[in-house]
Amino acid sequence: MKANVTAVNRSTVACASAMWLACVLLVSNAHAGDMRSETVKFGDLNLGTQSGVEALYRRIHAAAGRVCRQPAGELAAARTCETKAESDAIGKVNAPLLTAFYQQKTGGHPQTITANR
Repeated sequence: MKANVTAVNRSTVACASAMWLACVLLVSNAHAGDMRSETVKFGDLNLGTQSGVEALYRRIHAAAGRVCRQPAGELAAARTCETKAESDAIGKVNAPLLTAFYQQKTGGHPQTITANR
């Protein structure tokens, strides 16, 4: 019984710490020299719920699209930039449910997966 309580407390503390430390997340443009970024706030979301994770993913995806917008004809470069920006952002958040959602949605892995249970 005590092990279950410890696991829940550890998980809650980890989630709260991650949200406190990462109140904002920068989605950066993948092009060196033309560095653009956008702040994605998620302090209002509960990343312990599926709806919170999906809302954050939508925010990150939209921000990556805006940051990586390219002139007409450079669709491949824009898509590469968006994929890298999303992956970097998901890795920085370091939330297990968000990482799992990202992997399920895209089939890809974030740049840095350090989420532990």
